Amino acid sequence: MSLLSIHDLVAEFDSPSGIARAVDGVSFDAQPGEIFGIVGESGCGKSATCRAILRLFGGAPARIAGGRILLDGVGDLAALHERQLAQVRGRDVAFIFQDPLTALNPTMKIGRQITEVIRRHQTITRAKARAAALQLLRDVHVTSPERRLDSYPHELSGGLRQRVVIAMALALRPRLIIADEPTTALDVTVQDQILRLLKERRDRLGTSIILITHDLGVVSQICDRMAVMYAGRVVETGPVREVLDSPSHPYTQALLAALPGQVGREQALTPIEGAPPSLISPPPGCRFAPRCKLAQPDCVIGPPPPLHARDGVSSGHVDACILNEVAYGPA
Repeated sequence: MSLLSIHDLVAEFDSPSGIARAVDGVSFDAQPGEIFGIVGESGCGKSATCRAILRLFGGAPARIAGGRILLDGVGDLAALHERQLAQVRGRDVAFIFQDPLTALNPTMKIGRQITEVIRRHQTITRAKARAAALQLLRDVHVTSPERRLDSYPHELSGGLRQRVVIAMALALRPRLIIADEPTTALDVTVQDQILRLLKERRDRLGTSIILITHDLGVVSQICDRMAVMYAGRVVETGPVREVLDSPSHPYTQALLAALPGQVGREQALTPIEGAPPSLISPPPGCRFAPRCKLAQPDCVIGPPPPLHARDGVSSGHVDACILNEVAYGPA
């Protein structure tokens, strides 16, 4: 049974130009103990999708306009009242934000911020909560953890701040952690350390992780399955090795072809020409069609194509290209 199942999720944002559907009919699931990656260009809706799971819109004029978010043992998160959802946040599902400096309160010491998370959901003394916070910092390999408890966020390096944010996410032993590009602002060495730390938590505690990233190398390194998003929709999903070694949607193929490592030193890169469509008034049919070199007249007719099995097998590798549906048949 899936830990999290998302069905036809729609999230809308109000803007001066109109209503933008940043998430438009997204479906995927996360299995117990797996790391599931979501990749795509900036603005494709990957962060909006995962923020919608816990309704963490950061004060933006946004709402869930459709779909279901089914968490095992809890039910449909989209149908919960805010007070009910507040009990799920941190306890069942935790969120690691992209920028640890803005995720932490600059006026509060690290120890107090971690203990507040613990005491909000548990009846525990301050002393015991502080001891638990100290152990959490040790668990995420923070150097001199006793001293760090009494430090302010600005006194820590970017890598240490991210470890603190991860410690806070782990404080209540959630079954699912959503990590929104947790290594973006870090140097390569620290990025690797943070990724190893997340994988270690999964291996040790069986925690499921949804990892949002634009880096296919990161997905290849630690993820079990992945979804590729474009213009608010999932266009391909499946086991990481299958998707990366044998991509079936033209957008996934174009992403891989644009990687610097795919060409020789004297060979020009292969950019994806054009720009993503407006999410306020997207084009009919496949949203990648205006940029797709394989597009046919049928690609720009009707609603966006649904996900379907890649070649009639039950490997879980599916895509949303009508050209493949013609070749392989519907799921």
